[in-house]
Amino acid sequence: MSETTAPSPEAVGTREPSEKEIRLVIAASSAGTIFEWYDFFIYGTLAYILKDAFYDVDNDTLGLLLVWSTFAVGFAFRPIGAVLFGFLGDRLGRKYTFLVTVTLMGIATAGVGLIPTVATIGVAAPIIVILLRILQGLALGGEYGGAAIYVAEHAKPEKRGFYTSFIQASVVGGFVLSIIVVLACRFLIPEDDFAAWGWRVPFLLSILLLVISLWMRLKLSESPVFRAMKAEGKISGNPFVESFTYPGNKKRIFVTLFGVTGVLTTIWYTAFFSGMSFLRGPMHVADLTVELLLLVSGLLAMSFYILVGKWSDRVGRKKPIIIGAILSLALLFPAFWALGSLANPGLAEASERTPVVVGGANCTTDPFAELLDREQTPCGKLLETLTASGVTYDVEPAATLGLSAGGEDIAIAPEWLESGAARSEGVRAALTEYGFDFSKQQPDSMRLLGIVGVLLVLGLLSALTYGSVAALLAEMFPPSIRYSSMSIPYHIGAGYLGGFLPLIAGIIVARTGDLYAGLWYTWGVVAFGVIVAWWGLPDGPPKDFEERAES
Repeated sequence: MSETTAPSPEAVGTREPSEKEIRLVIAASSAGTIFEWYDFFIYGTLAYILKDAFYDVDNDTLGLLLVWSTFAVGFAFRPIGAVLFGFLGDRLGRKYTFLVTVTLMGIATAGVGLIPTVATIGVAAPIIVILLRILQGLALGGEYGGAAIYVAEHAKPEKRGFYTSFIQASVVGGFVLSIIVVLACRFLIPEDDFAAWGWRVPFLLSILLLVISLWMRLKLSESPVFRAMKAEGKISGNPFVESFTYPGNKKRIFVTLFGVTGVLTTIWYTAFFSGMSFLRGPMHVADLTVELLLLVSGLLAMSFYILVGKWSDRVGRKKPIIIGAILSLALLFPAFWALGSLANPGLAEASERTPVVVGGANCTTDPFAELLDREQTPCGKLLETLTASGVTYDVEPAATLGLSAGGEDIAIAPEWLESGAARSEGVRAALTEYGFDFSKQQPDSMRLLGIVGVLLVLGLLSALTYGSVAALLAEMFPPSIRYSSMSIPYHIGAGYLGGFLPLIAGIIVARTGDLYAGLWYTWGVVAFGVIVAWWGLPDGPPKDFEERAES
Protein backbone atom coordinates (compact mmCIF):
# COMPACT_ATOMS: atom_id res chain seq x y z
CA MET A 1 0.00 0.00 0.00
CA SER A 2 1.24 3.48 -0.86
CA GLU A 3 2.12 6.00 1.77
CA THR A 4 -0.93 8.23 2.12
CA THR A 5 0.20 11.14 4.27
CA ALA A 6 0.11 14.29 2.16
CA PRO A 7 3.26 16.41 2.21
CA SER A 8 2.80 20.07 2.88
CA PRO A 9 3.01 22.51 -0.01
CA GLU A 10 6.03 24.11 1.64
CA ALA A 11 7.88 20.79 1.55
CA VAL A 12 8.09 20.94 -2.22
CA GLY A 13 8.56 24.61 -2.68
CA THR A 14 4.94 25.51 -3.35
CA ARG A 15 3.12 28.34 -1.67
CA GLU A 16 -0.26 28.95 -0.12
CA PRO A 17 -2.85 30.05 -2.71
CA SER A 18 -3.69 33.73 -2.48
CA GLU A 19 -7.23 34.91 -1.71
CA LYS A 20 -7.63 35.90 -5.36
CA GLU A 21 -6.59 32.42 -6.47
CA ILE A 22 -8.96 30.84 -3.95
CA ARG A 23 -11.84 32.93 -5.31
CA LEU A 24 -11.02 31.76 -8.85
CA VAL A 25 -10.88 28.14 -7.68
CA ILE A 26 -14.28 28.43 -5.98
CA ALA A 27 -15.86 30.32 -8.89
CA ALA A 28 -14.60 27.99 -11.61
CA SER A 29 -15.38 24.82 -9.67
CA SER A 30 -18.81 26.05 -8.63
CA ALA A 31 -19.71 27.29 -12.10
CA GLY A 32 -18.72 23.98 -13.62
CA THR A 33 -20.76 22.14 -11.00
CA ILE A 34 -23.80 24.33 -11.67
CA PHE A 35 -23.56 23.66 -15.40
CA GLU A 36 -23.04 19.94 -14.93
CA TRP A 37 -25.96 19.54 -12.53
CA TYR A 38 -28.06 21.71 -14.85
CA ASP A 39 -27.38 19.12 -17.54
CA PHE A 40 -28.53 16.35 -15.22
CA PHE A 41 -31.58 18.11 -13.78
CA ILE A 42 -33.01 19.51 -16.99
CA TYR A 43 -34.21 15.99 -17.71
CA GLY A 44 -36.16 15.88 -14.43
CA THR A 45 -37.47 19.41 -14.82
CA LEU A 46 -38.98 18.52 -18.22
CA ALA A 47 -40.15 15.03 -17.22
CA TYR A 48 -43.80 15.92 -17.82
CA ILE A 49 -43.02 16.66 -21.50
CA LEU A 50 -40.47 13.92 -22.10
CA LYS A 51 -42.98 11.21 -21.17
CA ASP A 52 -44.95 12.08 -24.30
CA ALA A 53 -41.90 12.69 -26.50
CA PHE A 54 -40.13 9.40 -25.85
CA TYR A 55 -42.75 6.95 -24.55
CA ASP A 56 -45.85 5.76 -26.39
CA VAL A 57 -48.22 4.80 -23.56
CA ASP A 58 -51.87 5.58 -22.78
CA ASN A 59 -51.28 5.94 -19.07
CA ASP A 60 -49.97 9.14 -17.50
CA THR A 61 -48.77 7.37 -14.36
CA LEU A 62 -46.87 4.76 -16.38
CA GLY A 63 -45.45 7.49 -18.62
CA LEU A 64 -44.00 9.35 -15.64
CA LEU A 65 -42.73 6.12 -14.07
CA LEU A 66 -40.91 5.35 -17.33
CA VAL A 67 -39.38 8.83 -17.36
CA TRP A 68 -38.28 8.41 -13.73
CA SER A 69 -36.94 4.94 -14.59
CA THR A 70 -34.74 6.46 -17.30
CA PHE A 71 -33.79 9.23 -14.86
CA ALA A 72 -32.73 6.52 -12.41
CA VAL A 73 -30.58 4.80 -15.06
CA GLY A 74 -28.22 7.77 -15.00
CA PHE A 75 -27.90 7.45 -11.25
CA ALA A 76 -27.33 3.70 -11.49
CA PHE A 77 -24.15 4.33 -13.49
CA ARG A 78 -22.79 7.02 -11.16
CA PRO A 79 -20.89 4.49 -9.00
CA ILE A 80 -19.15 3.15 -12.10
CA GLY A 81 -18.18 6.70 -13.01
CA ALA A 82 -16.96 7.18 -9.44
CA VAL A 83 -14.67 4.14 -9.74
CA LEU A 84 -13.35 5.14 -13.17
CA PHE A 85 -12.83 8.85 -12.59
CA GLY A 86 -11.86 8.38 -8.95
CA PHE A 87 -9.01 6.16 -10.17
CA LEU A 88 -7.99 8.78 -12.73
CA GLY A 89 -8.33 11.62 -10.24
CA ASP A 90 -6.04 9.93 -7.71
CA ARG A 91 -3.56 8.82 -10.36
CA LEU A 92 -3.50 11.69 -12.89
CA GLY A 93 -4.81 14.67 -10.95
CA ARG A 94 -7.99 16.45 -9.87
CA LYS A 95 -8.06 19.17 -12.54
CA TYR A 96 -7.85 17.13 -15.73
CA THR A 97 -10.26 14.51 -14.48
CA PHE A 98 -13.11 16.92 -13.91
CA LEU A 99 -12.37 18.59 -17.25
CA VAL A 100 -13.18 15.23 -18.84
CA THR A 101 -16.35 14.75 -16.77
CA VAL A 102 -17.85 18.12 -17.62
CA THR A 103 -17.11 17.57 -21.34
CA LEU A 104 -18.79 14.17 -21.33
CA MET A 105 -21.83 15.56 -19.50
CA GLY A 106 -22.28 18.47 -21.89
CA ILE A 107 -22.10 16.31 -25.02
CA ALA A 108 -24.51 13.69 -23.63
CA THR A 109 -27.07 16.30 -22.56
CA ALA A 110 -27.02 18.11 -25.87
CA GLY A 111 -27.59 14.73 -27.52
CA VAL A 112 -30.96 14.35 -25.78
CA GLY A 113 -32.09 17.50 -27.56
CA LEU A 114 -31.31 15.93 -30.94
CA ILE A 115 -33.17 12.62 -30.52
CA PRO A 116 -36.25 12.21 -32.77
CA THR A 117 -39.46 11.46 -30.86
CA VAL A 118 -41.02 8.03 -30.39
CA ALA A 119 -43.59 8.98 -33.04
CA THR A 120 -40.75 9.31 -35.56
CA ILE A 121 -38.34 6.47 -34.78
CA GLY A 122 -40.34 4.26 -32.43
CA VAL A 123 -38.66 2.30 -29.65
CA ALA A 124 -35.24 3.55 -30.74
CA ALA A 125 -36.05 6.90 -29.11
CA PRO A 126 -36.15 5.70 -25.48
CA ILE A 127 -33.18 3.38 -26.11
CA ILE A 128 -31.02 6.32 -27.25
CA VAL A 129 -32.20 8.38 -24.27
CA ILE A 130 -31.13 5.58 -21.93
CA LEU A 131 -27.68 5.38 -23.54
CA LEU A 132 -27.19 9.13 -23.14
CA ARG A 133 -28.38 8.98 -19.54
CA ILE A 134 -25.73 6.31 -18.92
CA LEU A 135 -23.05 8.70 -20.22
CA GLN A 136 -24.43 11.45 -17.97
CA GLY A 137 -24.32 9.14 -14.97
CA LEU A 138 -20.73 8.14 -15.66
CA ALA A 139 -19.72 11.80 -15.96
CA LEU A 140 -21.50 12.88 -12.81
CA GLY A 141 -19.89 10.01 -10.91
CA GLY A 142 -16.56 11.75 -11.39
CA GLU A 143 -17.66 15.38 -11.19
CA TYR A 144 -18.68 15.90 -7.58
CA GLY A 145 -15.63 14.27 -6.02
CA GLY A 146 -13.29 16.18 -8.28
CA ALA A 147 -14.81 19.60 -7.66
CA ALA A 148 -15.25 19.08 -3.91
CA ILE A 149 -11.73 17.78 -3.36
CA TYR A 150 -10.19 20.43 -5.59
CA VAL A 151 -11.70 23.23 -3.50
CA ALA A 152 -11.06 21.45 -0.19
CA GLU A 153 -7.38 20.95 -1.02
CA HIS A 154 -6.97 24.66 -1.78
CA ALA A 155 -8.76 25.81 1.39
CA LYS A 156 -7.28 26.65 4.76
CA PRO A 157 -8.57 24.19 7.39
CA GLU A 158 -10.43 26.87 9.33
CA LYS A 159 -12.37 27.92 6.19
CA ARG A 160 -12.78 24.55 4.47
CA GLY A 161 -16.48 24.18 5.33
CA PHE A 162 -17.23 27.68 4.09
CA TYR A 163 -15.29 27.37 0.84
CA THR A 164 -16.60 23.92 -0.07
CA SER A 165 -20.18 24.90 0.76
CA PHE A 166 -20.26 26.79 -2.54
CA ILE A 167 -19.95 23.41 -4.29
CA GLN A 168 -22.95 22.16 -2.31
CA ALA A 169 -24.94 25.29 -3.12
CA SER A 170 -23.99 24.83 -6.78
CA VAL A 171 -25.96 21.58 -6.90
CA VAL A 172 -29.08 23.58 -6.07
CA GLY A 173 -27.81 26.20 -8.51
CA GLY A 174 -27.92 23.64 -11.31
CA PHE A 175 -31.53 22.88 -10.47
CA VAL A 176 -32.36 26.60 -10.35
CA LEU A 177 -30.60 27.22 -13.67
CA SER A 178 -32.63 24.45 -15.29
CA ILE A 179 -35.82 26.18 -14.15
CA ILE A 180 -34.60 29.61 -15.32
CA VAL A 181 -33.86 28.23 -18.78
CA VAL A 182 -37.25 26.50 -19.00
CA LEU A 183 -39.01 29.71 -17.94
CA ALA A 184 -37.07 31.74 -20.51
CA CYS A 185 -38.03 29.26 -23.22
CA ARG A 186 -41.66 29.43 -22.14
CA PHE A 187 -41.53 33.21 -22.37
CA LEU A 188 -39.95 33.20 -25.83
CA ILE A 189 -41.66 30.15 -27.36
CA PRO A 190 -45.45 29.72 -27.63
CA GLU A 191 -46.82 26.95 -25.38
CA ASP A 192 -47.79 24.58 -28.20
CA ASP A 193 -44.44 25.06 -29.92
CA PHE A 194 -42.60 24.49 -26.64
CA ALA A 195 -44.38 21.16 -26.17
CA ALA A 196 -43.74 20.21 -29.81
CA TRP A 197 -40.07 21.20 -30.22
CA GLY A 198 -39.11 24.01 -27.83
CA TRP A 199 -38.25 21.58 -25.03
CA ARG A 200 -35.14 20.68 -27.05
CA VAL A 201 -33.62 24.15 -26.59
CA PRO A 202 -32.62 23.70 -22.91
CA PHE A 203 -30.78 20.49 -23.81
CA LEU A 204 -28.97 22.06 -26.77
CA LEU A 205 -27.95 25.00 -24.58
CA SER A 206 -25.58 22.58 -22.84
CA ILE A 207 -23.06 23.15 -25.63
CA LEU A 208 -22.77 26.84 -24.70
CA LEU A 209 -22.56 26.01 -20.99
CA LEU A 210 -19.87 23.43 -21.74
CA VAL A 211 -17.74 26.00 -23.56
CA ILE A 212 -18.03 28.46 -20.64
CA SER A 213 -17.23 25.76 -18.08
CA LEU A 214 -14.17 24.52 -19.96
CA TRP A 215 -12.89 28.06 -20.43
CA MET A 216 -13.10 28.72 -16.69
CA ARG A 217 -11.64 25.38 -15.59
CA LEU A 218 -8.71 25.54 -18.01
CA LYS A 219 -7.56 28.63 -16.12
CA LEU A 220 -7.03 26.54 -13.00
CA SER A 221 -3.82 24.84 -11.87
CA GLU A 222 -3.63 21.44 -10.20
CA SER A 223 -4.48 21.01 -6.53
CA PRO A 224 -1.48 21.89 -4.27
CA VAL A 225 -1.97 18.66 -2.31
CA PHE A 226 -1.82 16.54 -5.48
CA ARG A 227 1.18 18.50 -6.81
CA ALA A 228 3.00 17.87 -3.55
CA MET A 229 2.22 14.13 -3.56
CA LYS A 230 3.32 13.86 -7.19
CA ALA A 231 6.58 15.71 -6.53
CA GLU A 232 7.44 13.32 -3.67
CA GLY A 233 6.35 10.21 -5.60
CA LYS A 234 3.52 9.39 -3.22
CA ILE A 235 0.75 8.83 -5.78
CA SER A 236 -1.37 5.76 -5.04
CA GLY A 237 -0.59 2.69 -7.15
CA ASN A 238 -4.20 1.42 -7.22
CA PRO A 239 -6.58 3.83 -5.46
CA PHE A 240 -9.61 1.58 -5.99
CA VAL A 241 -8.03 -1.39 -4.18
CA GLU A 242 -6.44 0.79 -1.51
CA SER A 243 -9.81 2.40 -0.76
CA PHE A 244 -10.90 -0.95 0.67
CA THR A 245 -7.59 -2.04 2.21
CA TYR A 246 -6.42 1.14 3.94
CA PRO A 247 -6.84 0.74 7.74
CA GLY A 248 -10.25 1.94 8.93
CA ASN A 249 -11.46 2.85 5.44
CA LYS A 250 -14.17 0.17 5.28
CA LYS A 251 -15.90 1.77 8.26
CA ARG A 252 -15.48 5.24 6.79
CA ILE A 253 -16.96 4.08 3.48
CA PHE A 254 -19.93 2.47 5.26
CA VAL A 255 -20.59 5.63 7.27
CA THR A 256 -20.28 7.81 4.16
CA LEU A 257 -22.73 5.61 2.26
CA PHE A 258 -25.50 5.31 4.84
CA GLY A 259 -24.83 7.96 7.47
CA VAL A 260 -24.01 10.83 5.12
CA THR A 261 -25.05 10.25 1.52
CA GLY A 262 -28.20 8.24 2.24
CA VAL A 263 -29.45 11.05 4.46
CA LEU A 264 -28.53 14.04 2.32
CA THR A 265 -29.57 12.61 -1.05
CA THR A 266 -33.05 11.39 -0.04
CA ILE A 267 -33.82 14.67 1.71
CA TRP A 268 -32.53 16.65 -1.29
CA TYR A 269 -34.59 14.83 -3.88
CA THR A 270 -37.66 14.82 -1.67
CA ALA A 271 -37.37 18.56 -1.08
CA PHE A 272 -36.86 19.56 -4.70
CA PHE A 273 -38.00 16.82 -7.09
CA SER A 274 -40.78 15.28 -5.01
CA GLY A 275 -41.97 18.78 -4.13
CA MET A 276 -42.04 19.75 -7.80
CA SER A 277 -43.81 16.55 -8.91
CA PHE A 278 -46.32 16.77 -6.07
CA LEU A 279 -47.34 20.34 -6.87
CA ARG A 280 -47.41 19.86 -10.64
CA GLY A 281 -49.09 16.43 -10.57
CA PRO A 282 -51.74 15.50 -7.99
CA MET A 283 -52.13 19.07 -6.72
CA HIS A 284 -52.75 20.40 -10.27
CA VAL A 285 -50.83 23.64 -9.77
CA ALA A 286 -50.13 25.38 -13.09
CA ASP A 287 -46.75 24.48 -14.60
CA LEU A 288 -45.53 28.07 -14.77
CA THR A 289 -46.52 28.68 -11.15
CA VAL A 290 -44.66 25.56 -9.99
CA GLU A 291 -41.53 26.60 -11.82
CA LEU A 292 -41.65 30.11 -10.35
CA LEU A 293 -42.18 28.71 -6.84
CA LEU A 294 -39.21 26.36 -7.19
CA LEU A 295 -37.10 29.14 -8.69
CA VAL A 296 -37.73 31.55 -5.78
CA SER A 297 -37.35 28.94 -3.06
CA GLY A 298 -34.26 27.42 -4.71
CA LEU A 299 -32.51 30.77 -5.04
CA LEU A 300 -33.19 31.60 -1.40
CA ALA A 301 -32.23 28.13 -0.21
CA MET A 302 -28.78 28.32 -1.86
CA SER A 303 -27.66 30.69 0.91
CA PHE A 304 -28.56 28.09 3.55
CA TYR A 305 -25.86 25.72 2.28
CA ILE A 306 -23.18 28.40 2.57
CA LEU A 307 -24.30 29.38 6.08
CA VAL A 308 -24.29 25.76 7.21
CA GLY A 309 -20.85 25.15 5.70
CA LYS A 310 -19.47 28.19 7.51
CA TRP A 311 -21.17 27.15 10.76
CA SER A 312 -19.56 23.70 10.51
CA ASP A 313 -16.12 25.31 10.61
CA ARG A 314 -16.93 26.29 14.23
CA VAL A 315 -19.07 23.43 15.54
CA GLY A 316 -17.80 20.51 13.47
CA ARG A 317 -19.35 18.62 10.56
CA LYS A 318 -21.37 16.09 12.54
CA LYS A 319 -23.71 18.41 14.43
CA PRO A 320 -25.48 20.02 11.42
CA ILE A 321 -26.04 16.62 9.80
CA ILE A 322 -27.54 15.05 12.93
CA ILE A 323 -29.75 18.09 13.60
CA GLY A 324 -30.96 18.20 9.99
CA ALA A 325 -31.71 14.47 9.88
CA ILE A 326 -33.68 14.45 13.14
CA LEU A 327 -35.67 17.53 12.09
CA SER A 328 -36.40 15.84 8.76
CA LEU A 329 -37.92 12.84 10.53
CA ALA A 330 -40.16 15.18 12.50
CA LEU A 331 -41.13 17.62 9.74
CA LEU A 332 -41.22 15.64 6.50
CA PHE A 333 -44.86 14.54 6.57
CA PRO A 334 -46.21 17.80 8.10
CA ALA A 335 -44.38 19.79 5.42
CA PHE A 336 -46.03 17.87 2.57
CA TRP A 337 -49.43 17.92 4.28
CA ALA A 338 -49.04 21.69 4.45
CA LEU A 339 -48.04 21.83 0.77
CA GLY A 340 -51.20 19.92 -0.17
CA SER A 341 -53.47 22.15 1.91
CA LEU A 342 -51.93 25.33 0.52
CA ALA A 343 -51.65 24.24 -3.10
CA ASN A 344 -55.14 22.80 -3.59
CA PRO A 345 -57.27 23.25 -0.47
CA GLY A 346 -60.46 22.36 -2.38
CA LEU A 347 -59.12 18.92 -3.23
CA ALA A 348 -58.08 18.19 0.35
CA GLU A 349 -61.37 19.47 1.78
CA ALA A 350 -63.44 17.51 -0.73
CA SER A 351 -61.57 14.30 0.13
CA GLU A 352 -62.38 14.76 3.81
CA ARG A 353 -65.97 15.92 3.27
CA THR A 354 -66.83 13.42 0.54
CA PRO A 355 -64.86 10.17 0.99
CA VAL A 356 -64.30 8.23 -2.22
CA VAL A 357 -64.69 4.46 -2.02
CA VAL A 358 -63.81 1.90 -4.70
CA GLY A 359 -65.06 -1.66 -4.67
CA GLY A 360 -64.22 -4.59 -6.88
CA ALA A 361 -62.36 -7.84 -7.35
CA ASN A 362 -58.52 -7.87 -7.50
CA CYS A 363 -58.56 -4.21 -6.52
CA THR A 364 -54.85 -3.39 -6.75
CA THR A 365 -52.88 -1.37 -9.24
CA ASP A 366 -50.20 -2.70 -11.57
CA PRO A 367 -48.24 0.41 -12.69
CA PHE A 368 -46.24 -1.47 -15.34
CA ALA A 369 -49.11 -3.56 -16.75
CA GLU A 370 -49.19 -1.77 -20.11
CA LEU A 371 -45.42 -1.90 -20.50
CA LEU A 372 -45.26 -5.64 -19.75
CA ASP A 373 -48.33 -6.44 -21.86
CA ARG A 374 -50.34 -7.50 -18.83
CA GLU A 375 -54.01 -6.72 -18.42
CA GLN A 376 -54.74 -4.24 -15.66
CA THR A 377 -57.87 -5.19 -13.74
CA PRO A 378 -60.86 -2.83 -14.13
CA CYS A 379 -60.55 -1.88 -10.48
CA GLY A 380 -56.80 -1.30 -10.89
CA LYS A 381 -57.47 1.05 -13.80
CA LEU A 382 -59.88 3.05 -11.67
CA LEU A 383 -57.43 3.27 -8.77
CA GLU A 384 -54.64 4.43 -11.08
CA THR A 385 -56.80 7.25 -12.43
CA LEU A 386 -57.82 8.38 -8.94
CA THR A 387 -54.19 8.43 -7.80
CA ALA A 388 -53.05 10.38 -10.85
CA SER A 389 -55.87 12.85 -10.19
CA GLY A 390 -54.78 13.43 -6.58
CA VAL A 391 -57.85 11.79 -5.05
CA THR A 392 -57.47 9.84 -1.82
CA TYR A 393 -59.68 6.76 -1.67
CA ASP A 394 -60.59 3.67 0.35
CA VAL A 395 -60.96 0.18 -1.12
CA GLU A 396 -63.69 -2.24 -0.09
CA PRO A 397 -63.98 -5.87 -1.28
CA ALA A 398 -66.91 -6.32 -3.67
CA ALA A 399 -68.08 -8.78 -6.31
CA THR A 400 -68.63 -6.04 -8.90
CA LEU A 401 -66.79 -2.86 -9.74
CA GLY A 402 -68.17 0.21 -8.00
CA LEU A 403 -67.29 3.82 -7.27
CA SER A 404 -68.94 6.09 -4.72
CA ALA A 405 -68.44 9.58 -3.30
CA GLY A 406 -69.93 10.59 0.02
CA GLY A 407 -71.92 7.36 0.06
CA GLU A 408 -73.56 8.00 -3.33
CA ASP A 409 -72.87 5.60 -6.20
CA ILE A 410 -71.26 6.95 -9.37
CA ALA A 411 -72.12 5.25 -12.63
CA ILE A 412 -69.09 3.79 -14.41
CA ALA A 413 -69.38 4.27 -18.17
CA PRO A 414 -68.13 1.34 -20.34
CA GLU A 415 -65.72 3.60 -22.23
CA TRP A 416 -63.91 4.35 -18.95
CA LEU A 417 -62.44 0.86 -19.04
CA GLU A 418 -61.38 1.10 -22.68
CA SER A 419 -59.45 4.37 -22.74
CA GLY A 420 -57.25 6.04 -20.14
CA ALA A 421 -58.16 9.48 -21.48
CA ALA A 422 -61.89 8.76 -21.34
CA ARG A 423 -61.55 7.32 -17.84
CA SER A 424 -59.62 10.32 -16.55
CA GLU A 425 -62.06 12.79 -18.10
CA GLY A 426 -65.11 10.84 -16.89
CA VAL A 427 -63.91 10.31 -13.31
CA ARG A 428 -62.89 13.93 -12.90
CA ALA A 429 -66.17 15.19 -14.36
CA ALA A 430 -68.15 12.96 -12.00
CA LEU A 431 -66.19 13.93 -8.91
CA THR A 432 -66.35 17.61 -9.79
CA GLU A 433 -70.07 17.36 -9.03
CA TYR A 434 -69.10 16.50 -5.46
CA GLY A 435 -66.80 19.48 -4.97
CA PHE A 436 -63.47 18.11 -6.20
CA ASP A 437 -61.45 20.72 -8.07
CA PHE A 438 -59.24 19.39 -10.87
CA SER A 439 -58.68 22.69 -12.62
CA LYS A 440 -55.21 24.16 -12.92
CA GLN A 441 -54.56 25.92 -9.62
CA GLN A 442 -53.36 29.49 -9.30
CA PRO A 443 -53.00 29.97 -5.51
CA ASP A 444 -53.51 33.48 -4.15
CA SER A 445 -50.59 35.53 -2.83
CA MET A 446 -50.90 34.34 0.77
CA ARG A 447 -50.98 30.68 -0.23
CA LEU A 448 -48.04 31.24 -2.57
CA LEU A 449 -46.04 32.71 0.32
CA GLY A 450 -47.02 29.74 2.43
CA ILE A 451 -45.84 27.29 -0.23
CA VAL A 452 -42.51 29.12 -0.57
CA GLY A 453 -42.20 29.00 3.22
CA VAL A 454 -42.72 25.22 3.28
CA LEU A 455 -40.25 24.73 0.41
CA LEU A 456 -37.71 26.84 2.31
CA VAL A 457 -38.14 24.61 5.36
CA LEU A 458 -37.42 21.60 3.17
CA GLY A 459 -34.46 23.48 1.66
CA LEU A 460 -33.10 24.19 5.15
CA LEU A 461 -33.34 20.51 6.07
CA SER A 462 -31.38 19.71 2.92
CA ALA A 463 -28.77 22.37 3.68
CA LEU A 464 -28.21 21.08 7.22
CA THR A 465 -27.49 17.58 5.94
CA TYR A 466 -25.54 18.67 2.85
CA GLY A 467 -23.82 22.01 3.41
CA SER A 468 -20.74 20.66 5.23
CA VAL A 469 -20.41 17.33 3.43
CA ALA A 470 -17.66 18.18 0.92
CA ALA A 471 -15.37 19.34 3.73
CA LEU A 472 -16.33 16.37 5.90
CA LEU A 473 -15.55 13.77 3.23
CA ALA A 474 -12.26 15.43 2.28
CA GLU A 475 -11.22 15.25 5.94
CA MET A 476 -12.39 11.65 6.45
CA PHE A 477 -10.16 10.01 3.82
CA PRO A 478 -6.38 9.86 3.18
CA PRO A 479 -5.24 12.28 0.45
CA SER A 480 -3.67 9.79 -1.98
CA ILE A 481 -6.92 7.79 -2.29
CA ARG A 482 -9.32 10.58 -1.39
CA TYR A 483 -10.95 10.97 -4.82
CA SER A 484 -11.84 7.26 -5.01
CA SER A 485 -12.61 6.72 -1.33
CA MET A 486 -15.19 9.51 -1.10
CA SER A 487 -16.62 9.21 -4.62
CA ILE A 488 -17.46 5.49 -4.51
CA PRO A 489 -19.75 5.49 -1.43
CA TYR A 490 -21.08 8.95 -2.23
CA HIS A 491 -22.27 7.93 -5.69
CA ILE A 492 -23.56 4.52 -4.63
CA GLY A 493 -25.71 6.34 -2.07
CA ALA A 494 -26.68 9.18 -4.37
CA GLY A 495 -27.14 6.84 -7.31
CA TYR A 496 -29.29 4.17 -5.72
CA LEU A 497 -30.76 5.56 -2.49
CA GLY A 498 -31.43 9.01 -3.97
CA GLY A 499 -31.58 8.52 -7.73
CA PHE A 500 -34.24 5.85 -7.50
CA LEU A 501 -36.31 7.87 -5.02
CA PRO A 502 -38.76 9.40 -7.58
CA LEU A 503 -39.35 5.97 -9.09
CA ILE A 504 -39.71 4.10 -5.78
CA ALA A 505 -41.92 6.79 -4.25
CA GLY A 506 -44.04 6.86 -7.42
CA ILE A 507 -44.56 3.09 -7.30
CA ILE A 508 -45.50 3.24 -3.61
CA VAL A 509 -48.07 5.96 -4.29
CA ALA A 510 -49.43 4.07 -7.30
CA ARG A 511 -49.74 0.88 -5.26
CA THR A 512 -51.31 2.42 -2.16
CA GLY A 513 -53.32 5.31 -3.56
CA ASP A 514 -51.96 7.44 -0.71
CA LEU A 515 -50.35 10.62 -2.11
CA TYR A 516 -48.04 10.85 0.89
CA ALA A 517 -47.06 7.19 1.21
CA GLY A 518 -43.93 7.63 -0.93
CA LEU A 519 -42.45 9.77 1.85
CA TRP A 520 -42.01 6.65 3.97
CA TYR A 521 -39.10 5.66 1.74
CA THR A 522 -37.26 8.88 2.59
CA TRP A 523 -38.20 8.58 6.24
CA GLY A 524 -36.82 5.02 6.49
CA VAL A 525 -33.51 5.84 4.79
CA VAL A 526 -33.00 8.93 6.98
CA ALA A 527 -33.93 7.06 10.18
CA PHE A 528 -31.29 4.41 9.51
CA GLY A 529 -28.83 7.12 8.49
CA VAL A 530 -29.21 8.97 11.79
CA ILE A 531 -28.14 5.86 13.68
CA VAL A 532 -25.12 5.30 11.44
CA ALA A 533 -24.08 8.98 11.50
CA TRP A 534 -24.38 9.19 15.30
CA TRP A 535 -22.18 6.12 15.63
CA GLY A 536 -19.65 6.71 12.90
CA LEU A 537 -19.10 10.42 12.18
CA PRO A 538 -16.17 12.10 13.94
CA ASP A 539 -17.06 14.39 16.83
CA GLY A 540 -15.54 17.71 17.71
CA PRO A 541 -13.94 20.49 15.68
CA PRO A 542 -12.89 19.81 12.08
CA LYS A 543 -9.50 18.18 11.60
CA ASP A 544 -7.38 17.18 8.63
CA PHE A 545 -7.14 13.45 8.01
CA GLU A 546 -3.57 13.26 9.33
CA GLU A 547 -4.48 15.13 12.53
CA ARG A 548 -7.53 12.92 13.08
CA ALA A 549 -5.51 9.74 12.46
CA GLU A 550 -2.88 10.80 14.99
CA SER A 551 -5.32 11.90 17.72
